[in-house]
Amino acid sequence: MVGIIGEYNPFHNGHLYHIKKVKDMFPNEIICLILVGNFLNRGDVSVVEKYDKTKIALEYGVDLVVELPTSFAIQAADIYAYGAISLLNHLKCNYLVFGSESNDLEILNKIADFQVNNLIDIKEYVKKGYNYPTSLSLAIKKNLNIKINSPNDLLGISYLKAIKQLNSSIKPITIKRTNDYHSLEATNHISSATSIRQLIKENKDIQNYVPNLTLKYIKNIDLNDFYQIIKYKIMTDDLTKYQDIDFNFANLLKKNINKSNNIDELINNVKSKNYTYNKIKRCLVHILCCLDKKEYKIEYIHILGFNSKGKNYLNKIKKEIKLPLITNYDKLLDYQLLTDKIYALINNDIKIIKPIFKN
Repeated sequence: MVGIIGEYNPFHNGHLYHIKKVKDMFPNEIICLILVGNFLNRGDVSVVEKYDKTKIALEYGVDLVVELPTSFAIQAADIYAYGAISLLNHLKCNYLVFGSESNDLEILNKIADFQVNNLIDIKEYVKKGYNYPTSLSLAIKKNLNIKINSPNDLLGISYLKAIKQLNSSIKPITIKRTNDYHSLEATNHISSATSIRQLIKENKDIQNYVPNLTLKYIKNIDLNDFYQIIKYKIMTDDLTKYQDIDFNFANLLKKNINKSNNIDELINNVKSKNYTYNKIKRCLVHILCCLDKKEYKIEYIHILGFNSKGKNYLNKIKKEIKLPLITNYDKLLDYQLLTDKIYALINNDIKIIKPIFKN
């Protein structure tokens, strides 16, 4: 089995290219997608609902879709990656294929080894107010004299660290990524999800950058649609019980919430060297989704969808899998059900369905 990991926010031509490359490399292997659902790693809200993302993935070549629990999906890269790799490990995955700007697996592995062995200390840079990716990049430069600052490379390092920490036999493989993940310019048929979401916000045409099926399921939705809920919680809740929020930051949010009319205004009113844009936005999702301060574990495997190949694979290995295989939505942990219902507050649509099957 070959594993891929994605948010698909939204599924675009770059994702389609990724799947096609994987199929070219492994024509006879099952492709398993670990899919991030409705709330995402960088504090975003998915513009496509998770079951609709599952339909798209199955249509364009994935055989099995498994959900990364929200409790992992909305946390920092290392926790996000650990959750995804844990699921692939439980599913007896042989390979992980991920995009990389450098496409240099040897260098990425070297950095991951240094981090796992605590030979790279990023705390000094975090204390200076740099965000985690920048701190990691600076620490790598200082300790190894290697310049790595591209988002997919940094996320790839987190995947490699998780493989090592789990002592997993998963073999990582990179695919060269050519477009800028953060770019707001859409200049060719493969464009970043960031630029596509910007076009969606501006009600502009995105059909050149996404497959036709994606267009069917797009919603013009973002974190601002939940702003009044977040505002109420900031005004009334003890914010220090939520992940990554300390006493000082909680007070800062409470002090500025009534001076702000939307998410961007709130972030701009509180951001500083110590509280960066992405960190604040992720924390706001922690508040919205009630992510409290505890160590989360992968406790089950939630199957979102499969085709006949994926179904046969699950039947073949299910006796070897130590975690429960969840196919009934009502059997999910209360926390996952809660976050799905929070997402549905804006769409007024709670999908309680069995896994999607594609013939």
